[in-house]
Amino acid sequence: MIYIIEDDADIREMESYALKNSGYQVKSFPDSTDFYSACDKEKPSLILLDIMLPEEDGLSILRKIRNNANIKKVPVIMVTAKTTEIDKVKGLDLGADDYITKPFGVMELVSRVKAILRRCSDKEQADIIEYGGILIDDSKHKVIVDGNECILTYKEYELLKYFLKNTGIALSRERLIEKVWGYDFEGESRTVDMHIKTLRQKLGEAGKIIKTVRNVGYKAGD
Repeated sequence: MIYIIEDDADIREMESYALKNSGYQVKSFPDSTDFYSACDKEKPSLILLDIMLPEEDGLSILRKIRNNANIKKVPVIMVTAKTTEIDKVKGLDLGADDYITKPFGVMELVSRVKAILRRCSDKEQADIIEYGGILIDDSKHKVIVDGNECILTYKEYELLKYFLKNTGIALSRERLIEKVWGYDFEGESRTVDMHIKTLRQKLGEAGKIIKTVRNVGYKAGD
């Protein structure tokens, strides 16, 4: 079941029609009023979430989704007319899995939905990952560095987890964007660099495990 939260009736209808024609079950909402109670009754497999909504905006809804034990791991695609990089980064850091900007085509929408659902179903689930004084407890979404909890944003967490699952492997910026932000996130390399800079700072001495690989990208460990 895919949930759509979109206040524009025409766009909501177009999204519903396209996804139903692709074989998905869909429920749509003009705002968050009935969305939360619907989630309590039936957990969705994916959420399409507009940012510019009446009363409660999409970013606020996204925060609540990621703090709700029942639906916090449900993939979310942000759908919005906003196009600036800061808006994209803000949504992705709060835990969005992908970002699609209006206007968009039906084929693009369906393609992104399929890609996110495939990526999430294939994602490896390892509860505990340990390396270089860093421990990730994925079941609790917690990072411990030298015995102390380290508070990370959603994307910093996913970035660190991907590094620790691929220690010793040089990872290009393009691969990091594909695996952490989604294959078709149209971000520039400086988005990756910015996140790695803040991640290293938050990890303190342990942040030294993330090394820059000249002309390639980054890697964790030797």
